[in-house]
Formats: sequence, structure tokens, C-alpha cells
Amino acid sequence: MRKPLALLPVVFLFAALAIPAAAQDAATAQWQQRIETWRAQRARDLDAPDGWLSLIGLDWLKPGANVFGAASDNSIRIDAIAPAHFGILTVSGTNVQLISLPEGFPAGFEVNGKPAVEGKISTDANNPTTMTWRGVTMIVLDRGGRYALRTKDANASTRTNFTGLHWYAPDLSYAVEARWIPYNPPHILEIPTIIGTTISLPAPGVAEFTLNGKRLRLEPVLEDPHDTSLFFILRDETSKTTTYQASRFLRTPFPDHGLNKPGTLILDFNQLYNPPCAYTPYATCPLPPMQNRLDVAIEAGEQRYSH
Repeated sequence: MRKPLALLPVVFLFAALAIPAAAQDAATAQWQQRIETWRAQRARDLDAPDGWLSLIGLDWLKPGANVFGAASDNSIRIDAIAPAHFGILTVSGTNVQLISLPEGFPAGFEVNGKPAVEGKISTDANNPTTMTWRGVTMIVLDRGGRYALRTKDANASTRTNFTGLHWYAPDLSYAVEARWIPYNPPHILEIPTIIGTTISLPAPGVAEFTLNGKRLRLEPVLEDPHDTSLFFILRDETSKTTTYQASRFLRTPFPDHGLNKPGTLILDFNQLYNPPCAYTPYATCPLPPMQNRLDVAIEAGEQRYSH
């Protein structure tokens, strides 16, 4: 998943700092500018030729042969201006292969940037085989031992009709300092997904903070062993009215003393953003664990997307 641009931590909590009002105003202006820059970059990422707005299909592969292309007689139909038939994806256990039809692969069809040839398809999330034809991009995903063909089209109407995102006004009161309580050792969270599967991810600790007079806790995960940020999947009371119903995401830098020691970190809820499922029915998004479903309204960050 493309990760949104990270902001610098908010390191000034004015109530605790004796600094002149003019300096406070300047610092606030700088913070607001960083928020606006981050939001503009987020819109650009979504609107990129391979961004989430270009996602037009997620089709499950059945064991055996799966013929794919734009024609109606394919077992997987690509809903885009594309060749009638690309080829065949075969599934045997954990092995996925790309095979050509008798007439061969269509002109311009490439695999990993080179003319298409028959061979094994990588479903490694960090290094998947990428199949392309002009503005159409296809990869095979492994979803809990099931395989699906994800298709993106740079000319999708969801992308060409994009008019921007909706946000709450930046509000510094939603940038809160949290106490970091590490887990030693980290434990594994079973994260549910919108398609009914679960993802096992390490939770290195918990962030404890006060918001709107309530003492709250959020448990982040690490999406990847090489991550340099914490990933929070959460829902709050605004999901009933103004924000995406399923969840929102937040990424923060690691706590000031690292993951393994007690410390502090800043949760800037102005950086809350929607998951891909807010823009397309073809994404497979994680849902918040029960402990991250908060009974407060966080009126900050990204609001519901208007299609």
C-alpha cells in the first residue's frame, strides 16, 4: 500500500510552554502549513496513475485455468479498454503461472517492464509480478492462501472524475501527547479485514492519552518488519455521521525512546486518513480491533469521500 507523506511530530504543546504569543502564532502557522502540504500530497497520491482511484477490479482466481482480458467470454473480464484476451493465469496450490493462448500474448503486453513471456507469477506483497498494457496494471495478490487479480486503470472514471477530498479544519487541540507503554515482548494482533479474513501483525505497545476529558488507549501495529512508523487502525463516534464508517488510519513516528522503552509520542489526529475502501469496492482493507473503537468523537482529519 502506498503510504502517505509523514509529517514532522508536533513538538510544541503551548499550554506547557512559556513562549511569547507571537512565537506561538508563528509555530501554529508553520504547523498548519505542514498539514496543508501533507493533505495536498495525499490527494496527489490517490490521483496518481497507479493510485487507489485507478483500482477497477479485484477478481478471485479459481484453481486451474483463468482466462483474462476485456472480452465477455473471459473467466476474468477486465473492465477497461484493453485486448480481448491477455492470456491464462493458472493456479495449482501455491503456484500461479502465466500462460499464453494459442495466438500468443497481445502486442504491448509486458511483465515487469519487458515483453510478456510465460512463467511463474510472484505474489510476494513486497515484490509482486507486474503485468501492464498501456494504462492498465495487474498484479496477483495472496489473501490468506486465496489469490486475486487486482487491476488498475489510469483512465478509470473514478480517477478522471476526481475533484478532491474533504477535511475537518486543522485543529491543534487534536494533536495530543501520548504515553508509550511497550509490550515486552510484543504480541500479535489478529486484525479483521473487510472481506472476512484476518491479518496477523505485531503490536509493540499501547499509546495512552487524554482527549475531550477521557483517558483513552490505542494499540498500533507494524505492517512490515522494516517499518519506521506506527500504524493505527481506529474508529470513533464520527464514523456514524461525517467520517468513513469502517475505520480511519493514522501513522506516527516511533516514540521518543524507541519501541522497547517507556516514552512519549504525538498523536496528531489531523493526519487521520481514509482507507482505500473509502474510494473503491475492490480494496481489501483492515478493520479496527475492538480496543481501537473509541467512544469519543474525533472531529479532525479526513471526512467521508464524496464519489
